Amino acid sequence: MTKFDFNDGNGPVPAHQHSNGGGWVADTATVADSAYVGPDARVSGDARVSGDARVSGDARVSGDARVSGDAWVTGYARVTGNAWVFGDAQVFGDAEVAGNAKVYGDAEVYGDALVYGDARVFGDAEVYGDAEVYGDLTETTSKEELDGQVMEIAGKKYKLVEIA
Repeated sequence: MTKFDFNDGNGPVPAHQHSNGGGWVADTATVADSAYVGPDARVSGDARVSGDARVSGDARVSGDARVSGDAWVTGYARVTGNAWVFGDAQVFGDAEVAGNAKVYGDAEVYGDALVYGDARVFGDAEVYGDAEVYGDLTETTSKEELDGQVMEIAGKKYKLVEIA
């Protein structure tokens, strides 16, 4: 049995190199044959990578995270926890998507940006630089519940007070 240390505190765990790209994948994780995991990329925990998704560079997908469709996670990016990146979304640079956050559509998260909590980044949105997007938003959040939520962008906090 081949083992690999993902440097996540669990020590060496059963793992294999993905047939499409050669990156390490924990045996507990699931990566489709059609997906690409580059030679320095890692997929660990119970993470899933499906469709034509790409994990490349020194990127990491871990925990119960999901990357699917034509999404790209590259550079030193991290997708962790229960986060999802799907559609044509891209996460790159030193960016991180964590918690229950979802990044989808044609959205891009890059630089040192952080998207976490129950935040949603979608459409043609771009989150970059040192921006942080977070909150307790859910897909069923009403306008009244959104009132007063806080979003931090480039070190400045903004309070949502009106939803168009």
